Amino acid sequence: MAKSFTLVQLRYFTAVARHENMRAAALDLNVTQSTLSAAIHQLEREVGAELFQRLSSRGLRLTAEGRRLLIGAKTVLEDADQLYQSVRAEREELVGDLVVGIFSPIAPFHAPNILTAVEKRHPGIKLTFLEGDQETLMRAVRDGICEIAVMYDLGVGTEFDYRSLERIPPHVLVSADHPRAAHPEQPVHLRDFEDEPFVLLDLKHSREYYLDIFKRLGVRPRIRHFVSGYETVRSYVGLGQGYSVLNRRLVHDLTYAGRRIVALELADDVPPIEVVLVRLRDARLTRKALAVEQVCVDLHATAPQHR
Repeated sequence: MAKSFTLVQLRYFTAVARHENMRAAALDLNVTQSTLSAAIHQLEREVGAELFQRLSSRGLRLTAEGRRLLIGAKTVLEDADQLYQSVRAEREELVGDLVVGIFSPIAPFHAPNILTAVEKRHPGIKLTFLEGDQETLMRAVRDGICEIAVMYDLGVGTEFDYRSLERIPPHVLVSADHPRAAHPEQPVHLRDFEDEPFVLLDLKHSREYYLDIFKRLGVRPRIRHFVSGYETVRSYVGLGQGYSVLNRRLVHDLTYAGRRIVALELADDVPPIEVVLVRLRDARLTRKALAVEQVCVDLHATAPQHR
């Protein structure tokens, strides 16, 4: 027997899945929370399965049945949007909402460029970004909240496929008052800094990547500060709290604290970080996701390469 759930219910369902919170989804959709809750309950009755796990202190979490429905719902909603567009216009163009995951430390570098390029090439796509750490983004892709995510290759599980967008080698960061800052053109070795305090970017996977660099070179860092913010690391270094190792270089040398820092090229042979475009293995992407994926690839194909 055919089920009678509606496109509206599917749209409400995808919004709740994205926000993992009924109140936030209601605000986003501009409907009352009771209307939204009733629509979700009705949808659950129609499909004969619980779609969300209700967490008392953390909102909602998709069940396995909910994840499967979300993947299929994206395709159904896209087809409905395209059908509507084809009736109203002679030229078919991609339309509808799309959420793309992006790793928080690289969002300022990538998100504005991706958004601008998508708006120019596909003005009918309403693109929003879900910023988070690596674990949050992998869960969002796995749960169907995001079809694709721009992130680092660190810790990406075997259930995902990914393609490399950019390779970024690590560098040493010192304050402008550091003796090595007088000759920024000269590459350095990490062993040169072994006796100095180190400021570690303390994010899961990033932390392991940097510590592995030291391990490869047989160098033991004297960790003085564990810091979870990229700009905070730069500010600590600028204030003389120690040196650090980072990958992404900014176009300026000022920190939020108003101090100058200097990036020094590493002479050691160490692995770069890769910025990658992640999708769930064997997943069928919507046309919108494929289009944005191509925009990301094209942007990085023409971008200047990092040293």
